[in-house]
Amino acid sequence: MKKRQVVVKREGSGGRSSSTSSSMVRSVRYGECQKNHAASIGGYAVDGCREFMASGEEGTAQGLTCAACGCHRNFHRREVETEFVCEYSPPN
Repeated sequence: MKKRQVVVKREGSGGRSSSTSSSMVRSVRYGECQKNHAASIGGYAVDGCREFMASGEEGTAQGLTCAACGCHRNFHRREVETEFVCEYSPPN
């Protein structure tokens, strides 16, 4: 499951005829499960779930539970990719 958040920031020209706009694109992906499933018996074992797959729609309680291993999304390794894009238009 891939989430995407877009933030667009525009700065005023301050009386100049040039314009600058920048944007930031952030992609969040949840990787392998890192939950220790044997912690209750004093051991260490992970289940091998390689990627988070939501059990339901985003925004619901089922959307936070992994369909493969049954644990909460917070037990999966979070990978964030941020991309900044700036555009500049020179004055006429």
